[in-house]
Amino acid sequence: MKNIRGQLKKAGKWLLIASGGLFLLFLLLQWLFPLPDQVEYSTIITDSKGEVVHAFLTKDEKWRMKTSLDEISPLLRKTIIEKEDQYFYYHPGVNFLAIGRAMAKNVFRLKRTSGASTITMQVARALEPKRRTYFNKFIEIFRAFELEWKYSKDEILQLYLNLVPYGGNIEGVKSASTLYFNKNPDHLSLAEITALSIIPNRPSSLVMGKNNDLIVKERNRWLRKFAADKVFTEKEIQDALSEPLNATRDVVPKLIPHLAWRLRKQGGDIIATNIEMNTQTRVEKLVEDYARSLRLKNIRNAAVVIIDNQTHKVVTYIGSSGFYDTLDAGQVNGAAAIRQPGSTLKPLLYGLCMDEGLMTPKAVITDVAVNYEGYAPENYDKQFNGYVTMEYALEHSLNIPAVKGLKMFGKDKLVQKLAACDFRQIKKDQKKLGLSLILGGCGATLEELTGLYSSFAHEGKYFKPQYTRSVDGAPATEEAGSQKGYTVMSPAATFMINEILSKVNRPDFPLNWQSTEHMPKIAWKTGTSYGRRDAWSIGYNKNYTVGIWVGNFSALGIPELSGANVATPLLFKVFNTIDYDSDQEWFTQPKDCESRIVCSETGMVPGEHCHNTVTDFFIPLISSTAPCNNMQEVMISPDEKLAYCRICMPQAGYKKKWYKTVSAEMQQYYDEHHIAYEKIPIHNPNCEKVFAGGAPAITAPRHGAEYLISSKHPEPLQLTCQTGNDVSKVYWYINNKFYKTAEAKTKQFFIPEEGPVKISCTDDKGRNRDVWITVKYVNM
Repeated sequence: MKNIRGQLKKAGKWLLIASGGLFLLFLLLQWLFPLPDQVEYSTIITDSKGEVVHAFLTKDEKWRMKTSLDEISPLLRKTIIEKEDQYFYYHPGVNFLAIGRAMAKNVFRLKRTSGASTITMQVARALEPKRRTYFNKFIEIFRAFELEWKYSKDEILQLYLNLVPYGGNIEGVKSASTLYFNKNPDHLSLAEITALSIIPNRPSSLVMGKNNDLIVKERNRWLRKFAADKVFTEKEIQDALSEPLNATRDVVPKLIPHLAWRLRKQGGDIIATNIEMNTQTRVEKLVEDYARSLRLKNIRNAAVVIIDNQTHKVVTYIGSSGFYDTLDAGQVNGAAAIRQPGSTLKPLLYGLCMDEGLMTPKAVITDVAVNYEGYAPENYDKQFNGYVTMEYALEHSLNIPAVKGLKMFGKDKLVQKLAACDFRQIKKDQKKLGLSLILGGCGATLEELTGLYSSFAHEGKYFKPQYTRSVDGAPATEEAGSQKGYTVMSPAATFMINEILSKVNRPDFPLNWQSTEHMPKIAWKTGTSYGRRDAWSIGYNKNYTVGIWVGNFSALGIPELSGANVATPLLFKVFNTIDYDSDQEWFTQPKDCESRIVCSETGMVPGEHCHNTVTDFFIPLISSTAPCNNMQEVMISPDEKLAYCRICMPQAGYKKKWYKTVSAEMQQYYDEHHIAYEKIPIHNPNCEKVFAGGAPAITAPRHGAEYLISSKHPEPLQLTCQTGNDVSKVYWYINNKFYKTAEAKTKQFFIPEEGPVKISCTDDKGRNRDVWITVKYVNM
């Protein structure tokens, strides 16, 4: 008895050593021959419901779409395991009893009549295809153990469903269900799953769409076997047996092509978008029809981006009016193309100026000719408007007040805000940008502008638009951005901008728009780029932000192209389609925004001489509280021909009078437009005061500029300046030599000598200003 126990103990010891040795050998072989499990899948794009809307072939020209774990429905799992490997969840990758049974049958019948490949072994064979020999069978068994060691059973089943062949270049159940049944695997019926499951056994003779009768016959044989084995209920089997098979190979969906190609670059097997196909298809039809109506004007393309403001998801993305339109470069992605944004950045600038205390909606700005070191912006209509309020300037999209606002706020600060809102080209070009930035002298995309405008619907907080979402619990393939958001503007400034942009009695309201009876209330801004190459209209309410671009990908300028008349009608059509007759409440006035009475002539807190007032919004502790300076008291002679300062004021024989404060630039505007105003008399010529400030500002020529003049036909240069209200005459000097005496507001001309030229201007108070220019004569 002791000898038997000793022998058993010794045998157990050797068995343990042998097992350990085999395990170590397995680990060594695994290290020497790693599992070839790097599978290339077709990149597939899905919509918000998980349906495949676009896909791309693999490098080896296969449709191999990855089936996610949540798409393996209980019905699919149960059917495949029952047919292929009933003991899948119980064996270690190899069913030794099945192998023994198959070997016995093959030996006694002297031919191969039965196989014993488990699902795991079939995966191993699919990963590393080899000829069917006994040696390769051992390799297959080893690979099966490797798979079981590395993956869970559900993951192995997922690999099987991803790799199983279904005829031609179709691999995987998702590819088969999409191409044959136009649905996802988790929506397949028992009859459809069974029909698909038999194709891999005879892919050449069981071709879907060609041999459907034979497939149905084989399918029904397996269904009856399932019934005999009590796998499914009798009713389930009968329903499956009676289901017809009308499937044929279809083409892979090629929807949302512009977004699909854009997202493909970031990589990933399954890229799940937030596109709502119902909205996408309706808006696509709108864009296609609208673009067709514009072709008589030689305007051929449009792009649309729609963001759901409740979730920050991009629900519609249209890059052109027709992706397959080869005549008009339909494959160009207009939503991602860098274009000049026109006036679309003005609302942001004005909102930021209000946050800095520089403006309020009723603040008055001068819309007159200006020159910033040679940059002289012009309004769209080439006209000037004199005194305007900030809200008027925004409603009418005036250029000069916007440039003045940017000068006050600071170009670099605006660029920093835009860079934080993901304006990539602006961030890249920030050192090269100037004041023309606010008029569209920069590069931006429809994606970026629509994302920026969505911040107006979130009290000034910018949330990065979400193009994608996570799959199988994995992070989204594209960063969705912080859910905390980036504060672009205060809620108060945002509310004031929303109020201005939501008015319908605006000059950019399209004249050819038929009806707004059922259109939801929206705020919107238009823009037209230089040369009329791009027309923009971007609108929003609490539900959606819609960005519209209309133009030609060739950058051809069209005289009829404008944001108001071309882009805005499409914006209204889109809102009427996606938010028809919406009664969504509008944005409410935040706590940090209050109302006050201001002077209507300056927008400042009324002074004792302010008789006309209006109500204005303002931000407490931020907006300026300086009293109105619209009037100034001047000491004048009894005949009102001379003005005195406190130095030259006589002890008697003078009187005091109030005059409106008129800046030098407004005096020039009034004079040029023959607008009468009460002028302050000229200053006492006998005054001995030395005027240190208020020297004339030479507006032409520009200081530091280089001028090229034709030597054959030289043209004179213009001399202009801006002076104070009390200046009547100025004296011009060229290279320190007296040139001419002139009225303060008149233009003079001269032909300069070649080389550096000094130009001086002295007013009748003795105040002087110098500029230097360089002149070159050329043959032209």
